[in-house]
Parts: sequence; structure tokens; C-alpha cells
Amino acid sequence: MGRISHWIDGKPWDGVPARHGEVYDPATGEVTGQVDFAGPTEVDLAVDSAARAFPGWRDTSLAARSRVLFAFRELLNTHRDELAAIVTAEHGKVLDDAAGEVGRALENAEFACGIPALLKGGFSENASTRVDVYSLRQPLGVVGVISPFNFPAMVPLWFVPIAIACGNTVVLKPSEKDPSASNFVAELWARAGLPDGVLNVLHGDKVAVDGLLTHPTVRGISFVGSTPVARYVYETATSHGKRVQALGGAKNHMVVLPDADLDLAADAAVSAGFGSAGERCMAVSVVVAVDPVGDELVEKVRARIADLHVGDGRRPGCQMGPLVTGAHRDKVASYVETGVAEGASLVVDGRGHPIDGEPGGFWLGPTLFDHVKPEMTVYTDEIFGPVLSVVRASSYAAAVDLVNANPYGNGTAIFTNDGGAARRFQNEIEVGMVGVNVPIPVPVAYYSFGGWKASLFGDSHAYGPDGLHFYTRTKVVTSRWLDPSHGGVNLGFPRND
Repeated sequence: MGRISHWIDGKPWDGVPARHGEVYDPATGEVTGQVDFAGPTEVDLAVDSAARAFPGWRDTSLAARSRVLFAFRELLNTHRDELAAIVTAEHGKVLDDAAGEVGRALENAEFACGIPALLKGGFSENASTRVDVYSLRQPLGVVGVISPFNFPAMVPLWFVPIAIACGNTVVLKPSEKDPSASNFVAELWARAGLPDGVLNVLHGDKVAVDGLLTHPTVRGISFVGSTPVARYVYETATSHGKRVQALGGAKNHMVVLPDADLDLAADAAVSAGFGSAGERCMAVSVVVAVDPVGDELVEKVRARIADLHVGDGRRPGCQMGPLVTGAHRDKVASYVETGVAEGASLVVDGRGHPIDGEPGGFWLGPTLFDHVKPEMTVYTDEIFGPVLSVVRASSYAAAVDLVNANPYGNGTAIFTNDGGAARRFQNEIEVGMVGVNVPIPVPVAYYSFGGWKASLFGDSHAYGPDGLHFYTRTKVVTSRWLDPSHGGVNLGFPRND
């Protein structure tokens, strides 16, 4: 059983922790490591290291920063399979999912490599007589990144490459459930030539989070997690004068119109609802079947679930792995009883699904409910597991009203062959990310990721152009230089008068 410790000032921390947590292999239920939990002293060490590194990194040329970014990108690409294996070992998602996660992380590193073209300011010559006005984009300073368990490689790399490319220094607090990916990535950054202290990794629980939220040296916080915690992070950090982007929870709907290709829609519902065991903030958790397609669509989804291979993500052919912890598995499984008690039709009970794995793993198979009502708990709660609910809607308008009435506004999708309906949907729906015949509309790296309503606190989405905006401050300079030809000190230039 290995020790997983902090990464501070360019190396593993070798102190003695006051507390630690256990890290599990979700596919076996076995403890595979112990992760150190930071207290106030370790928080100060990490922040102080980042603060010392900031002046030098801020003044490092764009060309030199880019060379580090390109070197990191190459190392990340070279070691992508190793990183994916680490993700599978501690999170439980199958290797294909983990590889896809690393691929999306790589996209964001590639976006950050182009930072010289992105940090250009504006310039207005002679805005007033012999007065020039121009703008600069400058880094904030020390920033904190607090990332969730469900994407231990991708979500930190939504933030860290852009923050570093912009000249900031970073303290990353990953989830204590699957912490090793962040340490592996920190080592790659060091090998790429990143100076000591520019990136620090701090492990722990709420103590470490609160330390970053309230630390006077930390200038900005990036967070991804549940809505209650996102609200807490936003309110606490802003009350301490910090810039905050806090991405919260979701209840993502997939609307299926009567003219849709139902085979395509059923495939999408299964892959988007049960991929990564439903532990995605962009997972489809509600299918809105617009009359009269409900019965046929539910049957197609049910048939596909029967063929879904659930098991240890390291075994060939597995399509869905375990949940991340036993406690989370038990919580998600409790929704099966709740749904039945509240009157939903249980079409597929995931508790009886065949498992290709050790019996001690944190298993729950794909579960399907039909005839779910908006007042039911399986509809209102963000379950964050392999539980898919089907809600029947009488019309397109009723489906849109249902989605817009939901307090979350992260992602949504529509399946249709009617271009006019799709165009109307993307205009009328009150959600931050929309897919048209695409079930999980995660933007590419040069756009930005984020929802509306209770899915986002703050005004900046993650990565892309919004990430650049978040990690820099604009400074406007108004400049006038005395010209000897117009009455300044005579330096021998000919006068114009």
C-alpha cells in the first residue's frame, strides 16, 4: 500500500501528516494507498511556494513559457496510456473512457501552447493628440484549482495549463478519492522544465479547501463539483476578495422528438447515461420522450442495457466499470427503492446486472425508470450514477418547458431530423451547452465549458476564451511622450514649427 503525498516546490513532500485518507481500487474494493491530508501548515507551504515562484514566472517570456507548454504536451501524449491506467485504477472507469479523458485533457494543453497569440492586448495610436492608449493582459498571481473525482486527469487540465501559460502559479487540490493522477501530471510538468513552485499539488479534504478559499495570498479559485459545494466555494471565496469560477451540478435532459432516428437516440441514451457509470457532470440522466415514441424508445434502450458489459475496466470488452466508492454505490442504489416507492416504473434493475469483476467491487449495473414525474426524487436529485429516467412529454413545447423549469442548466440535447425544430430548440432552451443529435455536447478546447442557472456560480466558464479571461486582468495604459519637435527637451531633432 503506497503513500500518496503532496507535491510542493517541485518535489514530493516528505513531512509527517496529521491525517490521511484511504484510496481504493473500485473494481476490487481493496485499499491500494493512503493519501496525506493537508492541514493549515501544509496549505501555507504550498501557497508560499507558489507565491515565491510567481514573480519569476510572471516575468518569464512568452516564448519560454510556450516551450515549457509544448514540452509538457509532448510528455503528456507520450505517457497518455500510463495516465489512463492510473485513472482506471483509482476511479474505476474502463480504460477506453480513461483514454478518452486523457485525450480531452491533451486538447486543453494544446490550446494553452498558443498563448502568445492569445495574450495580445489592444493599441490605439493618437487616441488624443500625441497620446496612445493600449491594454495589457497580466496574470492574477497564485490561483487555486479544486477538482472532482469523476475526471481526475481532465478537469485539472481544464485549468492548470491556461493558468500557467498566462503567467500564474497554481495550487491544485484534487479529489482525495483518486489523487495519484495529479501527482503523475505534476511530475510531467517538472520534466517539461516548469520551475519549482509554479505548480503545487495539495491533497486533503474540506480543511485544505477552506485553506485555499480563505488564504490572503490566493487571488482566484477554479472549482468543479456539486451545486451545494459550488455555492459554498463561490460565497466563501468571493467574501475573501477572490475571483471565482465554480461549476456546479447538473440534471441533463435528452429530448427525443417523434421524427428522430430512434436507434441513434437509444444508442446515445445508453452511452451517455451509463458511460463512466453515470459519474459525469454531462451524463444524460433524463430522456424526454415526446409522444408517441416513448414505448418504442424505452424498449430499444432496455434491449441495449441487457447487452452492456459491466466489469473491471482493465478486462477486455468491459463497457462500464464500478462506482468510485462503496458509500457512493450504496447512495446511488438507494434511489432504486426510492423510485419504485414514489411510483416510477422500474424497467431495468441494475442491482441484478451480471458483473465481470471481483465481488468486493463497488458494483451497480445500469438502471432504467419509465413514467418518471418531475416531482419524484429520481428526477429532482443529481444522482451521479447509472440511473436513467424516462419522462413522457405530450409535445415539443411541453418538453422545452420541462427542461427550462429545471433548476440546473448544464447540458442538454435534442434528437431530431427536423432542422427547424433543432434551430428553435437551441434558441429557446435555457441551458449553457446544447447538442443536436449529440448526447454529450462538451465543447472543444477553443470554446468554453459551462452551464447556466444552478450549474455555474460566477461569470466565467472553464477553459478556452473564458479561461484566458479568468486567469488574467486587463490593465489599460494611457501614454504620452514629449516630442522635442513639439516643445519638448531639445535633443538636436529638427523642429516642425
